[in-house]
Amino acid sequence: MFGVNRTQWTANTKQSETHLTVKTATLMVQGTTSDAGKSTLVTALCRWLARQNVKVAPFKPQNMALNSAVTVDGGEIGRAQAVQAQACGLLPHTDFNPVLLKPNSDIGAQVIIHGHAISNMDAREFHNYKQVAQKAVLESYHRLCTQYEAIIVEGAGSPAEINLRDRDIANMGFAEAVDCPVILIADIDRGGVFAHIVGTLALLSESERNRIVGFVINRFRGDLSLLQPGLDWLEKETGKPVIGVLPYLQGLYLEAEDALPRQKAGTDNTKWRVISPALPRISNHTDLDPLRLNPDLDCRFIGPDEAIPAADLIVLPGSKSVRQDLAWLRQQGWDRAIARHLRYGGKMIGICGGFQMLGQTVIDDHGLEGEAGASLGLGWLDVSTTLEPTKQLRTVRGVLSIGNAAVAGYEIHAGVTTGNGLARPVAALENNSPDGAISADNQVLGTYLHGIFDQPEACAALLAWAGMNNASGIDYRAKQEHGINALADAVQNHLDKATLHRLLGMNGPNRQ
Repeated sequence: MFGVNRTQWTANTKQSETHLTVKTATLMVQGTTSDAGKSTLVTALCRWLARQNVKVAPFKPQNMALNSAVTVDGGEIGRAQAVQAQACGLLPHTDFNPVLLKPNSDIGAQVIIHGHAISNMDAREFHNYKQVAQKAVLESYHRLCTQYEAIIVEGAGSPAEINLRDRDIANMGFAEAVDCPVILIADIDRGGVFAHIVGTLALLSESERNRIVGFVINRFRGDLSLLQPGLDWLEKETGKPVIGVLPYLQGLYLEAEDALPRQKAGTDNTKWRVISPALPRISNHTDLDPLRLNPDLDCRFIGPDEAIPAADLIVLPGSKSVRQDLAWLRQQGWDRAIARHLRYGGKMIGICGGFQMLGQTVIDDHGLEGEAGASLGLGWLDVSTTLEPTKQLRTVRGVLSIGNAAVAGYEIHAGVTTGNGLARPVAALENNSPDGAISADNQVLGTYLHGIFDQPEACAALLAWAGMNNASGIDYRAKQEHGINALADAVQNHLDKATLHRLLGMNGPNRQ
């Protein structure tokens, strides 16, 4: 059924050198810019193929994101690849994203290889490390080739960043290494789509340009016939086909790879209000998505130098650099705003790094998240946290002490938290270990559980604890599935399926 991409791999064994020929259909999606739609198109193609009973897997060689997910093999990958795995009907695995960079400064990041942090590196150090990272990328790709019929690959940023071409493993460097075709996607909603496409081609080498097999225009609104002259020109100018034009999907929800959601204008004063600081190193902000998507709530992130409005609930999100973000909170006046909020009876929830901030101290003797040292916490929970080199990476289930509601989530943290406050835990997990802490006055709650709002019953219980009358949670999983299916429908209805089948080596009259 498949056979378009043939890659010969050499594996060294103790006894002898063996050669393994793998026939796996591989198609890569690259974008003219960040946020052009790479993640969404890969997700869409994965679900579209899975609907046809194709055994398909997602793959992103290198990702830079602070939103991550715990994998079935005990590591972490970018959340976008976890969503793509869901589209395939798979559990997340570290091979889907072998290199993950989690920025902890403007020029440095924690480098995660095959799901586990190896060190912090600045940009120049990582550039020199890329040859080692490429081996990890190809190892993961090789393993996927032995397990799946098709692999849909997502690039990173743009392939036209000429300063990053040397030792590239994220875009054309990978495509050239495994000899796979590339679809280029561009976002028309932001304008300049033809310039983006033609300019990108102009900055590629001849072999890279030849690798691009067609274009997808993303987020189009309006009358397609008015766009057709531009599409005709583009095909004539480049000699490459437009595989299709994806419409702007109103109300589409798909977890963000990294960027915070765009804020809605104004404030709905009729709704129960939740606010959260947009920390400079915010991580896993998707924890708040079940609140943002709840029609009964006005949930928003408050950015730097914005006025901090009154709210019913404040949620402190996760952070990749807890001590630095603590300093930012104080500089922005959040410490005073939180004190005022609690004085007037408001409630407070901290998740992961936010939980650590609510304690008495945060100690980083190893310099894991920046300069070594200690910081005073906000002091609302009787706990203290010490950062240790080994991360906690696990998925968990349990029962909230609030409302006895079932809860499920995952932990990604280097902190070890101790103190008398843990005697009032947030949840009892299935391995009989407690999680989190609730203050003696019942106003402040801290937890290590990412995804604590995902289960409708747990979300409703937490909102009721925070003071919301007739609180209810949404079916977050159903919302995710609806968005993934909407994307697959868009591929089915708006892209050239015959071209996609040909690129993937899919034969037979029963293909949709």
